[in-house]
Amino acid sequence: MKITGGCYCGAVRYEANGDAIMKARCHCRECQFFTGGEGNDFIAMPISGFSFTKGEPKSYTRPELKGAATRQFCPDCGTPLLTKSPALSIAVILKVGSLDDPKLFEGPQVILQTADAQPFHHIPDGVPAFARFPG
Repeated sequence: MKITGGCYCGAVRYEANGDAIMKARCHCRECQFFTGGEGNDFIAMPISGFSFTKGEPKSYTRPELKGAATRQFCPDCGTPLLTKSPALSIAVILKVGSLDDPKLFEGPQVILQTADAQPFHHIPDGVPAFARFPG
């Protein structure tokens, strides 16, 4: 599978090649900050097949959190693009909203961090859901 995407203003573009490792939705509190309050829909793709094709994102990692993920976003328009997590070091976690064709997501295969979900968050029926990350 080849996925292309980028930010709202077009300053940063990327390409990811390979088989999706995971298609998921995360409801952790951190993801809620980056989505404006909702769960975070993402596709985890092999990091070996990922590259930026235009521009460079800005990165942020919370320095006080052990094992914190690094969030990358457009330095101009602020669009969240991806996450790199030490817990999933083989993958780049692409934000569905940044994909050129969001239909490639097709919906989550798994729902994560439901313990942090808000009462207004929708957890789809029939999709495996976990209060935290599955063991």
